[in-house]
Amino acid sequence: MNPRITKLRKEQQKVRDKIAALQTKDKELDKEIRDLENMDIVGLVRAEGLTLEGFTELMQQLRENPIPQKKGQQEVEAHEQAS
Repeated sequence: MNPRITKLRKEQQKVRDKIAALQTKDKELDKEIRDLENMDIVGLVRAEGLTLEGFTELMQQLRENPIPQKKGQQEVEAHEQAS
């Protein structure tokens, strides 16, 4: 077999291994970010003195009657959702 093919296959495998490691790291970072965001949310709810039932009721009310958003804020959120 052509030695260049062997060399390129080894290099390709190294790249694939790096990609796998980076994907694993990305998933770990996503989880860490989500955990921190969840802790922030819980902190905000507790700071307002809401019970689980009160928070559930508040969320239901917001689903039924969403708070109107400013045009600029809608564009930012649409961009974030597209990402």
